Amino acid sequence: MSTVNQQEQNLEQTITPDKKKSIWLDVWRRLRKNKAAMVGLGIIILLFVVAIFADFIAPFTYYEQDLRNRFATPDAIHWFGTDQFGRCIFSRVVHGARISLIVGFLTIVFSVATGGLLGALAGFYGGIIDNIIMRFTDIILAIPNLLLAIAVVAALGMDLNNVMIAVGIGSMPQYARILRASVLTIRDQEFVEAARASGANDLRLITKHIIPNALAPIIVQATLGVAGAILTVAGLSFLGIGLQPPIPEWGAMLSSGRGYIQDFTHMTVFPGLAIMIVILGLNMFGDGLRDALDPKLKD
Repeated sequence: MSTVNQQEQNLEQTITPDKKKSIWLDVWRRLRKNKAAMVGLGIIILLFVVAIFADFIAPFTYYEQDLRNRFATPDAIHWFGTDQFGRCIFSRVVHGARISLIVGFLTIVFSVATGGLLGALAGFYGGIIDNIIMRFTDIILAIPNLLLAIAVVAALGMDLNNVMIAVGIGSMPQYARILRASVLTIRDQEFVEAARASGANDLRLITKHIIPNALAPIIVQATLGVAGAILTVAGLSFLGIGLQPPIPEWGAMLSSGRGYIQDFTHMTVFPGLAIMIVILGLNMFGDGLRDALDPKLKD
């Protein structure tokens, strides 16, 4: 085994001397020139900061009630006003960033891990394995994401883990198809054949040589997929079958405020703006990353 590893290391050094580092530096250089992408990256970094330091940024806890101060309009104490229970909307929006971050990124990790594995197996082996996996993904794709998520949540229950599983299952076929297409273009290239000739088994070929060279489209799709996951979870919570109050999920906050939208608009404006800004930032960064990773757009 040590001989095989040494041969593969020598092979990689011969084929790609410092190439990966230079490629990613080139991607970052082109990404920095895209102003919209950098604005999106700034929004994503802000989301991370707010989510990590939510306990210090929010002046109140997300569940703290003050019934004597219900429906307060924005002021110096409650920047976004209060809701029907006197809870600080700004504090709830800040804590909701943590929920959105967890749901969005963990959902995509689940989708990429499961869908990517299926796509890699389908593309590498082909034949009947490819047909079975692709027909399975076709079945999932035939069901609208929201309806599939509703069915899964109804069957498993309404908690955070089940919501992430429900949304992740609907996103899984996209990553399976993307990675399958990438594997089909890579599996017969010379460096893979050379690694196979050096004694590498199928598992090593897939995990060490093929998947690392097929990650670029997956990274782009995952960035855009986080936005879709956050939006889907918000839709589930808005319909009342996602995360339930008092958890400060932005979609649930929109749902609870829609009955008061005419008289107390602030209850829906600020959670809605939070969703819009985060989704916009993720999409802007994803579009810029896609352009930066496209070799046809080299300047």
